[in-house]
Amino acid sequence: MARRTPSSATATAPWGLAWLGGTVGLLLGLALFAPARWLAWAVERGSAQHVLLRAPRGSIWNGSAQLVLAGGAESRDATALPGRLDWRLRPALRGLDVAVQATCCMNQPWQVRAEPRWTGARVLISDGQSQWPAAVLAGLGTPWNTVQPEGTLALSAQGLSLEWISGRLLVAGRLQLQANDLSSRLSTLKPMGSYRLTLAGGGGDAPASLQLETISGALSLTGSGQWVGSRLRFSGEAAADPERVDALSNLLNIIGRRNGLRSIIQVG
Repeated sequence: MARRTPSSATATAPWGLAWLGGTVGLLLGLALFAPARWLAWAVERGSAQHVLLRAPRGSIWNGSAQLVLAGGAESRDATALPGRLDWRLRPALRGLDVAVQATCCMNQPWQVRAEPRWTGARVLISDGQSQWPAAVLAGLGTPWNTVQPEGTLALSAQGLSLEWISGRLLVAGRLQLQANDLSSRLSTLKPMGSYRLTLAGGGGDAPASLQLETISGALSLTGSGQWVGSRLRFSGEAAADPERVDALSNLLNIIGRRNGLRSIIQVG
């Protein structure tokens, strides 16, 4: 067997270092300049094809796309948000910092920090406000594609954090969704009313609560619920003013189990 001479070993070493350096450079380049479509693919798979990023531009770290809400796999329902969604991702000491802004609906970016945990993850959301067209919900499929809501959705967060621990959802802070001047193609009454949905943390290991209330309108929506583990249990009802029941009858039949002037809503 021929032995490698010192001179041949010395000549081979630079090629080995060059190969290693090239491989590291390639991996670093892929990480730094990974195209935005990779993120679009991950969001689509992670949301079971309910949230889509169409026509992505830029990179994973700095990019934009058109936000589309869809009905999931094999669904033809899809509604695009006006304008584009911009994002910026930055590695952080404990996880990942994300800044998201929709040109149509947000005055300033929402800041989000995602922190992986040993048995789950934690997401911190900065305080912020935004307004969204209710019509975009129709893209999510049943029952929204039948209801075809119209109006404005005002979303606000205060001290909000979401934590998943071994399949349990823990919430701190508050997330509030206010539907203003809501209407539907199922009713001739426009608008039907304005409503407020509030998600509030329970503190410590206590479950988060969900509260639905009516601000104004001929259609009354009320209810309350809690997250038990990772599942929502919610009970509520929709009720129509007696003089408006004919205009709201179709909607009451869709919302829940009809009982006279009321419709019983049960989730979980």
